[in-house]
Amino acid sequence: MRRSRMRRLSTQILVSQIVILVAVVLVGFVLFAYQQRGQLDEQYEQRAADIAATVAGIPEVGSCLETEGGACGDSIQQIATRVQTETGASYVVVIDMNRVRHSHPNPALIGQQVEEPIATVDGKIHVRMDPGSLGRSANGRAPLYGPDGVMVGEVSAGITETSITSELAQELPGEALWVAAALAAAAFASWLLAARLKRRTFGLELDEITTLLQEREATLHGIREGVIAFDPAGRVTMINDEARRLLGLGTAGIGGRLEDLVPEGRLRDVLSGEIAGQDQVVLTDDYCLTVNRMPVTLAGRSHGAVVTLRDRTELSGLLRELDSVRGLTDALRAQQHEFSNHMHTVAGLLELGESAEALHYLTDLGGAEAEFAESVRSRIASPLIVGLILGKAAVASERGVVLALSDDTLLSEAPEKAQALTTILGNLIDNAFEALGGTGAAGGCQVPGGFGRVEVTIVEDGSEITVRVADDGPGIPPGAADSIFVDGYTTKPESGSRRRGLGLALVHRLVQRLGGQITVSEGPGAVFTVRLPKHARDVVPALAKAATG
Repeated sequence: MRRSRMRRLSTQILVSQIVILVAVVLVGFVLFAYQQRGQLDEQYEQRAADIAATVAGIPEVGSCLETEGGACGDSIQQIATRVQTETGASYVVVIDMNRVRHSHPNPALIGQQVEEPIATVDGKIHVRMDPGSLGRSANGRAPLYGPDGVMVGEVSAGITETSITSELAQELPGEALWVAAALAAAAFASWLLAARLKRRTFGLELDEITTLLQEREATLHGIREGVIAFDPAGRVTMINDEARRLLGLGTAGIGGRLEDLVPEGRLRDVLSGEIAGQDQVVLTDDYCLTVNRMPVTLAGRSHGAVVTLRDRTELSGLLRELDSVRGLTDALRAQQHEFSNHMHTVAGLLELGESAEALHYLTDLGGAEAEFAESVRSRIASPLIVGLILGKAAVASERGVVLALSDDTLLSEAPEKAQALTTILGNLIDNAFEALGGTGAAGGCQVPGGFGRVEVTIVEDGSEITVRVADDGPGIPPGAADSIFVDGYTTKPESGSRRRGLGLALVHRLVQRLGGQITVSEGPGAVFTVRLPKHARDVVPALAKAATG
């Protein structure tokens, strides 16, 4: 249990900081004591020098050594003893020029020579820590002059080290109390810091944080879903490899702001949360993305947001291809049903012996379809466009919709524009069919006149190609002309797993990449007009190719 508690992050931080604080404080206290001792040594040396200078300034001392040749009796000793008592000095020693002592705390040494030379022959006061005969002491020496100004000796005064140590011992306890108070304050601050770090890490321990980091890295870079994390200030704090691929960020991203990484548009608005909602569909030049943004809140505080991005490009293409196949299947089923009806009619006429009427009936049936196909081929030279229009005509026939080609339609082979025109026409015609909402007829038989009419116009001149698709459906609501080209915008209900609101957005993006323009009329009967530069390179993203019905 004790070992488990010691392994807690907050406990480790607190114990480590206290150990460091104690070590630092002890070292600091020792250095302070050492410095204080040095200052006391200097102070006591100066004090000893002042005492020596005071004794050297007494006229009787200098006069005695000069006039009486040192035969002063006990007068110098008495003066030295009095000064020593009054100042607290450990000793006051008067020495003549022959280095003979005339005063000393130990009377037995009076009259004896000192071993050291006189240090004040230069006329200056000298201080030092002197080992001396009485022990280590702070020593001060001053030159001694007679009445006529001639140097007659030297005065040496000292204060023993025990006196200095005693004063230092009196000062340190007070300083130690301040140090202890500072250590206690620092320990309390360390406890507060450890508690705050524990809150910031949500109570997780070091091993748990390490495990979470390893799991996060493995998860984020292993999943096939883009993940971006933002802090509360909107800066990117994490982005995985899949998100970099889908957004084309390369190695940039971490620490940057969203507006510096993603250009202005719907994608940035969805990533930043300005456009809210689940499973927001966003188109880029190469991908169809489903984006979700989730705010992150822990312990009642906001910690930013996490955005996930799923690549639906292949899925959207497969769904559109499936819808196209279903449409063609329905068209073939309707044609087979119509063919059966026609055969029954012919069989009945033959049984009645009306062979001429049967022949006339078959001629009329084949002539209508052949006439439409020949009309398309005469106006459009590109086989891809012809095939697309004829295929859409079959779908229109099954839905009971009239698909017509305008009289002014004229298009060369335009090989550099065939793929782009196929994509644009396919999506616009499909959108017109859906706007009309026709399903053909009851029981699969075509209703005369259908549910509406779709007219396609393709005009090529010297500088541009103009594509116009018009229908007589409900049209575009007022004020929605710009919105219909936004990813995910639709006025139709969802159809199974297929995402609505992508076809027009894909067309708009493709037209922009080709340097063209697309406009739409408002009100009943929508008219979509696309103008493409004739000599622009045919650039069709994989996403647009997958979306071609």
